[in-house]
Amino acid sequence: MQPSDGPTLLGVDVLFVATLLSGVAAFAVLLAVYAIMTVRDPMAKRVKALNDRREQLKAGITASTSKRRAKLVQKSETADKMRDFLSSLKVLQDEQLKAAQIKLLQAGIRSKDWAVAVIFGRMMLPIFIGGPVLYLVYGTDAFADWSPLKAYGLVAMTFIACYKAPDIYLKNKIAKRSDAIRKGLPDALDLLVICAEAGLTVDAAFHRVARELGRAYPELGDEFGLTAIELGFLTDRRAAFENLAMRIDLEAVRGVVTTMIQTEKYGTPLASALRVLSAEFRNERMMRAEEKAARLPAIMTVPLILFILPVLFIVILGPAACSINDALLS
Repeated sequence: MQPSDGPTLLGVDVLFVATLLSGVAAFAVLLAVYAIMTVRDPMAKRVKALNDRREQLKAGITASTSKRRAKLVQKSETADKMRDFLSSLKVLQDEQLKAAQIKLLQAGIRSKDWAVAVIFGRMMLPIFIGGPVLYLVYGTDAFADWSPLKAYGLVAMTFIACYKAPDIYLKNKIAKRSDAIRKGLPDALDLLVICAEAGLTVDAAFHRVARELGRAYPELGDEFGLTAIELGFLTDRRAAFENLAMRIDLEAVRGVVTTMIQTEKYGTPLASALRVLSAEFRNERMMRAEEKAARLPAIMTVPLILFILPVLFIVILGPAACSINDALLS
């Protein structure tokens, strides 16, 4: 490789480095433009699916009942096989199964068969994934240069991660769903207040709110719609509200449920109580937004130090360093 005639800094060709950085910057700009141009409306997919389904119903095209029945039977057979396998090993406990079902409900998964799948995954994932890793570490020479402590740490972390993987997945899904419900809860309470002042019953108000907010907040709309159905056919209306609090992992929803139960029990005005709760939730949402805004300067400190300041130093001090280097070499 022939030495370059251009300016150098510590033996590195400055023009080559500048060209490389320019290419990286151009690629980043193109990637940003592509990301901006390909932003999609989160409701477009749902609206398209609803329109397609409406067109199918108009044309009389519905799914075959036999295919649906076969699909349901196949799922139940798979769940029964997993249940029988876990029962034969004496590892399927009712408390554990109930806790998994509650987590699935909070994650928006209605099928109870998945609770058996979660427990089955906790037991089988360490065997299917941790077993090969154990063999690679101790049965082959792939990690022969590793220390015993590092090899043991890899195996232990693999087994722990495989065992916790279903719970971590459910926890992340619950957190995302709870955040989506938290954003729409103040609007839902405002609509409940309007419906209560208009003279609608509680179940009719929940049904109307679920219909109005179904597109903007589909998770909250599903929960309110299910609560409206339960209020219609359950003998104990309190059980419907308690089921709502169980399906949503939010303290705000528990407060709403407590207010609804007290209103049903003592006959207190529903609109005034819900109006107070709505104001509190809106203030809480505003405080959360202000907290994020106040935390932004501290978060931007690390990118500023790592990415922005070095570029400024190169741009400001680079030409001067090149001139001094050329003067010293000449």
